[in-house]
Parts: sequence; structure tokens; C-alpha cells
Amino acid sequence: MKKHNIAILYGGRSGEHDVSLLSASSVEKHLNKEKYNISLIGITLNGVWYYQENYINNSDCLEIIEDDSNIVSLIPGRGLMVKGIILPIDFIFPILHGTYGEDGTMQGLLEIVGIPFAGSGMDGSYLAMDKEVAKIIWDREGLPIVPFIGIKKHDYLKNPNDIKSRSQDKFGYPVFIKPVKAGSSVGVSRVESQDEFFAALDKAFKYDTKVLIEPAVNAREIECSVVGNYNLETFALGEIAPSHKFYDYDAKYIDPNGAKLIIPAVIDDSIATEMKRLAKSAYLALNLKGFSRVDFFLDKESNKIMINEINTIPGFTNISMFSMLCAHNGLGYSELLDRIFELGIERYQEVLSMDFSH
Repeated sequence: MKKHNIAILYGGRSGEHDVSLLSASSVEKHLNKEKYNISLIGITLNGVWYYQENYINNSDCLEIIEDDSNIVSLIPGRGLMVKGIILPIDFIFPILHGTYGEDGTMQGLLEIVGIPFAGSGMDGSYLAMDKEVAKIIWDREGLPIVPFIGIKKHDYLKNPNDIKSRSQDKFGYPVFIKPVKAGSSVGVSRVESQDEFFAALDKAFKYDTKVLIEPAVNAREIECSVVGNYNLETFALGEIAPSHKFYDYDAKYIDPNGAKLIIPAVIDDSIATEMKRLAKSAYLALNLKGFSRVDFFLDKESNKIMINEINTIPGFTNISMFSMLCAHNGLGYSELLDRIFELGIERYQEVLSMDFSH
């Protein structure tokens, strides 16, 4: 059997750089070595790509060896080059979370280079990453969302008191303030009173030029894994039960007791069925491909379902919610990676079938 040459991109120019090092290590370990030859390409926080020659992955966290003789060049339409030689790469796993990895920029670059890759294309990746745009699309599709106000940095700097008044009049307190295009709760604050409002906006604007303001909802956090391009598969739902005020970065990655993952989530069958239906609808509305994790709020009093966000490259260790939900229904980690590879090739073949001659 011919082995496929797969490259894993990891690290990246993102506030979630360290999370990527964990996810990529897990992906490398679980890719079937009888099916794939694996290369690693680490991207530093400065955005430099380094081919990891003779790498060793013997921990839970990949390193990036910065050897200038192994800097990677990108040749549009040809591939990736190191030391003047095009690397023999059949497929790329961009295990890059957040900015410059999950927001469509990397996907657009790989499409120009001409190598098939895992997950959604440029359009779906951007739409899912921009929480404001995603919410606008879902709302127009009649899907349930949390109300929001979108704020641009220019408008905030010009008239901060007007922003504060709009938020207070519409939502009161508490509210959540979050960067539009950051993940892993980076830059997110729960604001309990007007005294905390401007500090939270300043924090969010460190990570993006647009932010969202949303009312805090008294809800359970439920997550759903979706796999597929057109014929979508959903899996058991999982619940995040944070011990912090909300599921922040520390709860996710620093505090080992920051949250409890409940799989399967203990909810009525009718609610679970509706969540899975909504997960597929939200996924298709943004033209997503390959895989994603859809996050919901479930109101504790009314059981109202609200779509929170979609992560097109969710945390990808073997103990991350995405892979654990798949595994609960029998799709093991290595088999999941095989399926994502197949879906990426399928999406690439669809792109190649288009006619660009006119």
C-alpha cells in the first residue's frame, strides 16, 4: 500500500500558539504510521516556518527547532520548499488554532500553494472565526443565537461612553465582552458592573479590532462534534461544567480542575435531537467542511437552545472534547484522522473540478 506524505503545521502567530503545540503532538502520535509518512513544520510566533528535520515527539508538547537552514518557502502552485527542494507533501493538517491558522488566512494560502488540507476552506474558516458574521448569518437562517452588539475599535476610541450606554440600555449587567476572531476564550471577560466595562473592552481590543458584547445567560454549555462535507455525522453531546465563573483560558488549559467534561451530556432526548439538527444547520450555513465543534448554550430554566460559536479547528488532543465525543460513539482517534484526511481529499477534488479557463 502506497503511503501518503502528510505534513502537520503547528504553532503559529496566535494567542493559542501553545495549545497548538499540544494538539499537534497528539495528532502526530495518532496518525497511522503504516498509512502515512509524517513531516512536521513549526511556525513561530513571528510567523517563520521551520521544517523539523529528524524530529522526535516524545512528550505531550511539540517543540519548534529554529534552524535557519530549514526555513520553509512557499511556491504558489508548486508546494513547500526547503533547501531548494520541493517537499513531497500530499496533504497538510493545519493544526493551528485561532488567528492566522483558523481564520481563513492559512486556508487561502494553502489553496494558492495547491496542496489539499484538512478541514474547511478559506470562506468557511473565515465565516466561523468571525463570530459577528457567523451570528448574522445564523440569525438570517432563523437559527437561535444569543443577542449581541458588535463594536469596531475605531468607533470605541471615538466615543467610548456611547458604547457603554448602548450596552447598558440593551443588556444591563452582567455581560460578556470578547474579541470577534479569537478562540480558547483569549481576551474574554465577564463584566459584572459598569466599573469593569472599559477595562474589559481594552483587554478584548488587544486581540482584535472588533469585539462582541453579549448578555450573560444562565445556561449549561453543551458541545457537539460534526464530521463531514455534505453528508454530516454528529456524535454524543458533551457538557462543560466549569468550576470558574466561566470556561476561560485558565479553566481550559491551566487549572487541572477548571472544568468537568460530562460525556454524554445528561439532557432529554428531544433536546439532544434538536441540538444535533441545529449543529448541522449551523455548519452548512457557513459552508464548513471536514470537521468542526459546535458549541451551544442551554438555558437552565427554559431549556432554550442557543448557538454560541463554531470552532473549525477545535482542541485536538485525545482528551479534547471534540475527539472524545467522536470516540464515545465508536470513532476512535486514529480512525477520525483517517476520515478527516479522506474528507480533505474529497473537498480538494471538488475544487479541482472547477473550470478556471474562462
